Order: sequence, then C-alpha cells, then structure tokens
Amino acid sequence: MEHVRIGVVGLGTMGSAHLRYFPTLVGGGAGAVCDANSERAKAIGEEFGVPWFTDYREMIEKGPIDAVLIATPHFQHPEVTIAALEKGLHVLCEKPMAVTVGAARTMIAAHEKHPKQKFGLMFNVRTYPLYQKIRSLVQEGDLGPISRITWIITDWFRTWTYYASGGWRATWAGEGGGVLLNQCPHNLDMLYWLTGMMPNRITAVANIAKTHPIEVEDEVSAILEYPSGAIGHFITSTGEAPGSNYLEIAGDQGVLSARQGKLQFRRTRQSVKKLRETSPEMFPVAETWDINLTYAAQPENTHKLVTQNFIDAILKDVPLAAPGEEGIKGLEIGNAMLMAGLTRKPVELPIDPAKYDQFLADMTREHGGKKAVASVR
Repeated sequence: MEHVRIGVVGLGTMGSAHLRYFPTLVGGGAGAVCDANSERAKAIGEEFGVPWFTDYREMIEKGPIDAVLIATPHFQHPEVTIAALEKGLHVLCEKPMAVTVGAARTMIAAHEKHPKQKFGLMFNVRTYPLYQKIRSLVQEGDLGPISRITWIITDWFRTWTYYASGGWRATWAGEGGGVLLNQCPHNLDMLYWLTGMMPNRITAVANIAKTHPIEVEDEVSAILEYPSGAIGHFITSTGEAPGSNYLEIAGDQGVLSARQGKLQFRRTRQSVKKLRETSPEMFPVAETWDINLTYAAQPENTHKLVTQNFIDAILKDVPLAAPGEEGIKGLEIGNAMLMAGLTRKPVELPIDPAKYDQFLADMTREHGGKKAVASVR
C-alpha cells in the first residue's frame, strides 16, 4: 500500500474539520464520507470527489477505503470501530473512545483479534510541546518519585446557548455524561500519560445542573489515590469564568507547574524525603532553584499531526501517538470520578463494568428528559 484511503464517519463539526486538512496529508487522504444526514453527506462527498454514504456499514462494506476516521456521537464509537476492524480496516477514533469502560474493553478485545490493523485515538493534546516537555521531565526522573498531581481545569466555560445547540448535548442518552465526557477527555488522558500512573481509588463530589439546566454533571471535584501513596486532585467546571488551567506535579525533587503557557520547575537541591527524614532542624527551608523551562512552539494543526502519524503507522509501522488500548485509561478515571461524585461513594479501580452500566442506567432513569435549556435571543 502506498496511499491510505480514509473513510470519514460523521461529518459534523469534528469530521468536517478533519477533512479540511486532508488534502495536505502525505500518503493518505479521503476515500469516502458518511453521515446520517444525506444532504450533508452528498454535498461533502461531491466537494471532495469521493463516494458518499448514509450508513457506515455500507461504507465499510462497499467503500474504496483502507481505514476509517470515526467522528460520530460517543455512543456509536464502539460499534463502528468493531465493524471496521472486523472488515480488516485500520481505525482512528475521536475521543472519548467510548462512554463506558465496559464498551471500551470490547473495542480493545476486538483489536486483539485483529492485531495487524492499526487502532489509534485522536488525542491530539499528546502532541502539544508543553505536555511533551512535562512528560519527559516526569518519566525521565527529574522530579523523582511523584507524590502529588493537581489539576484545576475550569476554563471550559459554556453558556446555556451552547447546551441548547444540540438535542443530544448534555443528556445521558445522547452523551452519557457532561463535563467529564465532553470537555475533559484530553485532561483525563493526560493524568495517565504524563505520569504513567493509574489510581486505585477515587472519591469525588459532582453536581448535576448546578449552573445550567441540563441532565448531566457540570462541576466535579475529585481526589485520586495511587498505589504508590501519591495523591491527585482534579477540579473542573463549565460554569466558572474566566476559569483556570493550572497543573502542578510534586515529586521528591521539587514541584513542576504549568499555567498560562508558562512552565516552571522549583527544583530542590536535595531529596525532599532525605531532608524530611534526616535534617536536624525543626523548620528547614529547602534550597531550590527556580527554573523557567522553554519548549517548542505549538504546531499549527495538532489534529493533522495525529492523522499523519496514523497514516505513517500504517505505511511505515511507526508507533502510534495514541494507541487505542491507552484510551481506556483516562475513560476509566473519568467514569470513576462521575460514579463517585454522583453517588458520594468511593470507587475502586479497575471499575466493575456491570456496576458502571447500572449506574448509567440509574442516572438516565432519574435525570433523563430534564434538560430544559434554551438559547438566549
């Protein structure tokens, strides 16, 4: 194969955005398009000069494609992924990979049956130089063992008009959750990707419709416990303005913080553990170096970088930027936060998928249909 023909499933905001950079990809491009809206599918298919379909099954069966890029509503990601893998196609799926950890596990199991196909996720934030720098510092040991990770990510401000823009938005049946499933998948992925750590217990407080008349959560505060003894904090909201995006990671060699594009490392001269356990002083001041770290400029189109990487993985067998198997990590953290936050009970990880499915059914039954938001005119 010298050219990867990609079938795009779902031609809404994200699917259309992906197609706009397709002509600049090297070694790949559009092979077909699919959308349930026939007028949209026809118009975009004619624009790009490729066959168009209204049923993804028909496109997978008959389309001149080698791979699919899935940009449908969240609940449909697993079924399209599995169908494509079983047909021998490569898959690049938008985030989140699924709504529930149980569904994500079925996707991973399907890929295990077809290991020759590439299965990647659109976690384009992994290509951000800021987070790549943080990850290298953490994983190469500059901070020493991690003791705490704190992320205040409340700059997801959304208006009532935003939630009124689609009937599926902010509903249990349409999305399966709110701020955690819609706005925060990249941040939740980063909690795992930056540190390589998964929590084993999460407690949280979440609120449904605190600042918007919707069915799902629009505010969450969570505490994550790790097997190593490290602790995590995650605070998010769509009702706060101007909001914050502040990430801080503490380790045995100091504290790394990122805010408003600035990355600072307050590095201790000696091990914090050693200072704590051996200093003869009662109130020693840790000697530190304050280092303002630099990193590369932000690429113009990080979604394109992930798609190009996907093509290169198919043609040249380069490693995927975000392998499908890793998508379950952040999703499981988010599922646990939501379940803990709305039941007010701690959740142990790994999650029991049956219990989470029951929780989702309970939320749908109790809160479904209560979205009452309208746009402001």
